[in-house]
Amino acid sequence: MAVVQFMVSVDLSVVNLGLPQISSGLGFSAVGLTWVIHAYALTFGGLLLLGGKIADRFGHRRVLLIGLAVFGIASLLGGFAQEPGHLVAGRALQGIGAAALSPAALALLTVTFPSGKERVRAYGIWSAVNAAGGALGVLIGGALTEYAGWRWVMFISVPMAAIALALAWRGVAPAPPLAPSGRPDVLGAILGTAGMTLLVFGVVRTEQYAWTSPVTLGTLAAAAVLLAAFVAVERTTTRDPLVRPGLLANRWVSGANSFNLLLGAAMASCFYFASLYLQQVLGTSPTLAGLQLLPFAFGVIIGAAVAIKLGYRVALRTLLIAGGLVTAAGFAWFGLMSANGSFLVDVLGPSLVTSIGFGLCLGPVVSAATVDVPQRDAGTASGLLSSSRQIGASLGLAALGTAAHGFAGSSATPQALAEGYGLGMTLGAVLLAGAVLIAFFVLPRTSATATAEHDAPAPGAPQLVPEAE
Repeated sequence: MAVVQFMVSVDLSVVNLGLPQISSGLGFSAVGLTWVIHAYALTFGGLLLLGGKIADRFGHRRVLLIGLAVFGIASLLGGFAQEPGHLVAGRALQGIGAAALSPAALALLTVTFPSGKERVRAYGIWSAVNAAGGALGVLIGGALTEYAGWRWVMFISVPMAAIALALAWRGVAPAPPLAPSGRPDVLGAILGTAGMTLLVFGVVRTEQYAWTSPVTLGTLAAAAVLLAAFVAVERTTTRDPLVRPGLLANRWVSGANSFNLLLGAAMASCFYFASLYLQQVLGTSPTLAGLQLLPFAFGVIIGAAVAIKLGYRVALRTLLIAGGLVTAAGFAWFGLMSANGSFLVDVLGPSLVTSIGFGLCLGPVVSAATVDVPQRDAGTASGLLSSSRQIGASLGLAALGTAAHGFAGSSATPQALAEGYGLGMTLGAVLLAGAVLIAFFVLPRTSATATAEHDAPAPGAPQLVPEAE
């Protein structure tokens, strides 16, 4: 599962530094090039919830293997693309595969490690690998583009998918799918998937259309109507719903997903603003910028290791509050960046603080989002968590990017750019402060480790314990 998540995380960022070569190699227009990124985000974000439900209904292992095969084939086809449409289609197919395998992989962790120290350790490893993949993706993408050509930013996923497929085939025990409680909720699936896809579509197009434009407002309004209809159908349907109404009534699930949405919104902006500051203000090359962002991955690993050590004895709520505060402090430090800054003070220092705090949050937020979730809903809960992070990242990057570039204006001087990026980072700190408030007021004041089907805790598993103040 760690290899699977590493591959998905790498693929979210590996293409970015290869975009100039992709544009010249395939003849993309300026607008068309953005769809190399958006096609993946659209299918991945829009189908995550459906992918989680399919995994619950037809078997986590089966859906994981199918998703890996689709992802690998899509990567191969994208690498051989001869026209812009071929590459965009390959990226969209990658997103479909990722939307199936990502929640299935997380659900397998949930049901394999239902409680105790093993659960904390598994989520810690998973979260560290997740963040390391995102950071290394930038470095890998830059190196591949410079020394091997842009096609290898697609081909690199093929061997990773093959390795993950072999490991999952041998290492994950086959299990029959859980018996569905009724006929599939086709209407709910259509409304939920269409609403999520339209929401992501409206957000990613803010690069072309302003937030206040009729196109953006109309798209987001249509998404809101579809999602409202989805909620109404899920509450009244007699079929097997895409999301059981009781799932979101669970304070752990609703609180963790709200925390995760704000965390994802802030962190997506962090990499964006830090890389732009390094290249456009400090004059760093793309490859060197990727290397200079690498300490972020090590900070996340440190934070995740601390979360593993503390997770045996400290409440999830406490870890999320502490991690959110540390991450917010790092963003506030980033907000002080200036045109006369340096890598050590304005990038390395705040990136280490931010990444350690982020690492403290990752494992606990996954654990909190799956507390008291029965095995039959493990994939759905995993899809919800992945969706909240993906949508948060899309919303945060679009909104904070608009604010930062609007503040910098059209002058594009180093000082104006630094102030704009600093404003974006400061707004990220505000989002993280909101996440801390959610953890404090929404999450229960107890630390729970639940089994997959609400059975008695495994031997040695911690019981519900009051949180230490």
